[in-house]
Amino acid sequence: MAVRRGPGRVDRPNQIGSPAPYAPEREAEDLRAVIDAVGGAAVVLGHSSGAVLALFAAAEGVPMTHLFLSEPPLRFGQNEPRGDLADRLQALVDQGKHEETVLLFLREDVGMPEPAIEQLRASAAFAGLVPLAQTTVYDNRLVASVSTPTAAMLKVDVPTTILRGDPTIRLIVTAVERLAAAMPGTELVVVPESHDHGVDPAGTIREVRARIG
Repeated sequence: MAVRRGPGRVDRPNQIGSPAPYAPEREAEDLRAVIDAVGGAAVVLGHSSGAVLALFAAAEGVPMTHLFLSEPPLRFGQNEPRGDLADRLQALVDQGKHEETVLLFLREDVGMPEPAIEQLRASAAFAGLVPLAQTTVYDNRLVASVSTPTAAMLKVDVPTTILRGDPTIRLIVTAVERLAAAMPGTELVVVPESHDHGVDPAGTIREVRARIG
């Protein structure tokens, strides 16, 4: 699991009492707090940007017994989104244009082609994405900050398994292959039930259980 900040979440105040700006370190602190509350160590599974957060948190020393990284969208410096994307996403959120925010994120961050975007927009699933508009800003800032993983992230001392679906988007296939090559000792597992950057719960649980005993 990975705990995420998003709509309705008020960041802890800084020393002068105003809301603290978003930073990946604050999310790692949130994850540490949850793990502390459940006993001080946990199996951690993160998907997509949540997988990036989980790996970052492990490098920050958050206690984990096993780490499962499901389709982390790491680009390793290749075909990165524009550097001002987070600011443009936030500007749309501030204007209350939540649908436009999600569409911009899908278009420029995820790289989803227009026909797929239109198909998603016409589906019932799109309504569930719109309330996550603020989270797209955080996701972009998080992944952009460590899109090329740090040395500490690549050397985490936690049994680590990388998961991906089949089929999934090309960005993810490239990302997990690069990450596995950069982290000797990790295992790259294809979950055939998971498709197109989605997570099949039963297939994913099967792979997790097989590795944690």
